Amino acid sequence: MKIRIGAGILVFFALMAIFGPLLIGADPAATSDDGLQGPSAAHWLGTTQTGQDILTQIVYGARISMGVGLLSAVIATLLAVAVGLVGGYFGGAIDETFSVLTNIFLVLPSLPLIIVLAGYLPQRGVASVAVVIAVTGWAWGARVLRAQTLSVRRRDFVEAARASGERPLRIIFFEILPVLLPVIATSFLATVVGAILAEAGLSFLGLADLSTVSWGSMLYFAQNGQALLIGAWWWFLPPGLCIALIGTGLALVNFGIDEIANPRLRTIKVRKART
Repeated sequence: MKIRIGAGILVFFALMAIFGPLLIGADPAATSDDGLQGPSAAHWLGTTQTGQDILTQIVYGARISMGVGLLSAVIATLLAVAVGLVGGYFGGAIDETFSVLTNIFLVLPSLPLIIVLAGYLPQRGVASVAVVIAVTGWAWGARVLRAQTLSVRRRDFVEAARASGERPLRIIFFEILPVLLPVIATSFLATVVGAILAEAGLSFLGLADLSTVSWGSMLYFAQNGQALLIGAWWWFLPPGLCIALIGTGLALVNFGIDEIANPRLRTIKVRKART
């Protein structure tokens, strides 16, 4: 049930990001004389201070926010898989080196580090912001995968593959990796949530590319325009709800995968005894 609800939310936003701009066809940066107009038939979600349509910005912003989240999660998950599995399987000096590197990134506060790195970016495009978020968000996933690899590497099927003469990298990526796919999936989904929130935070602070429309940049301009003080709730509430909803959808799918991978987390329904 959790996976169905979460997947439904994610499919809705994915379809909106892919096909929404094609259906609307308007320019999200286009201004008009209808400044600070509430929701109406002409503007379903109202307008900004300069007359930009909020609904158009929400649709176009989904591409940037979700794109940064997915790209960051892919990069961070690849780093986590490489560091966690390789270090956990080989052990020794390799594991010690990777563990020290992982601990350094775990100790460093992620948000201040993201702000510092983003401040030195020569270009603040989608790819640059995604790389910065990924560099600061891979460590906890690597720590979890290392612990799981330490447990799996001594199982019978791994010992059999090692005895048959398979190479270490083949054992890691063809024997151990498939067993850890549920853990990797949950790590990936959690990283997407964190990346979307990090991108929104960077845009809200003005450290991302504000020339592109994202949910975070919408919150930035709403804050600069004092939308809360003037009562323009339609300016900041839609992007905030979109971030909250997509986070909820990803969390529900994540919880559902956890219940499938770990039977102890499943909810047991107790049938009432018939009288």
